[in-house]
Amino acid sequence: MPRSADRNTSTAPEPRGRWLFWLLAGLALLLASGVWAGGLFGLAAQLLAMRALPPDRIEHLGLGAYQVGIEARPIDGLTDNTSGLTYSPATGTLFTAINHPPALAELSTEGRLLRHIDLVGARDVEGITHVDGDRFIIVDEGKSRLNWISITPATTAIDLENSPFITLDLGTLSNMGFEGISWDQRKQELVVVQEMLPVRVLVVGGLDRAVRGQGLAIESREWRPEGWAGHGVSDLSSVTVHDPTGNMVLLSDMSSILIEYSAAGQPLSLLALWAGRHGLRDGVPQAEGVALAPDGAVYIVSEPNLFYRFDRPASAVQD
Repeated sequence: MPRSADRNTSTAPEPRGRWLFWLLAGLALLLASGVWAGGLFGLAAQLLAMRALPPDRIEHLGLGAYQVGIEARPIDGLTDNTSGLTYSPATGTLFTAINHPPALAELSTEGRLLRHIDLVGARDVEGITHVDGDRFIIVDEGKSRLNWISITPATTAIDLENSPFITLDLGTLSNMGFEGISWDQRKQELVVVQEMLPVRVLVVGGLDRAVRGQGLAIESREWRPEGWAGHGVSDLSSVTVHDPTGNMVLLSDMSSILIEYSAAGQPLSLLALWAGRHGLRDGVPQAEGVALAPDGAVYIVSEPNLFYRFDRPASAVQD
């Protein structure tokens, strides 16, 4: 009986099939990367996390109810590279960091330039935070250095070589280190955010005592959001601690969202910096710095020199 021809049992795809498979895989990866970088994943993850966690009665800002009051106002006198931002209760004004050439600027709460302060001895200043009185801390990403400085009404220039400093090595890639800082008045601790690879938040205690010569008991720990979503954002560009509540507010440039957490890490509210949300005509481009005023107003600066203010309606309800 003649033997039947052997059937080809190979499951290997034809060359055209392999080409199509890798093309579809590449498109899927590109789409997933776009969703991640565009902020859709971060927004969805945080919204789901807020609903999944127990409805604790925690005082919070309620960022979801905020509306833009000042949108994309160019800061006259500044042309490029605005970065970190902080509010000083001592002066009732804002201070922003300019990373190139290194400088600081004082702004009104309407986004008007009040003065320009030259920085000598800086490389890549990314953040600034008010501590108390005329004392501030600035972060130099290029040197992985935190400098304690004084800004008085007469200050026009600051030489960092004459100011106290501490170097913190995060072991990160170049230009992926310190991206924002905020002083926690309640706990007398410094909050530092790393931009990416990985995204993380560090809380450092004992720094101010060390700078004042009161001991070297410096402690650091990593702070993480509570719940399965984690940070859920592509990067972190700035941070501010809301002094009245102790809540932490994190800004992501790539994901274009501002997220409020309790001190324990529970996500509480968020503000999407996208066109059509919260009264915005256009999305906020490259949001680099965020600050909070005592009345809850949110201030944001974006490169190259745009100023935003978001206001909380008086009728906003605390959940």
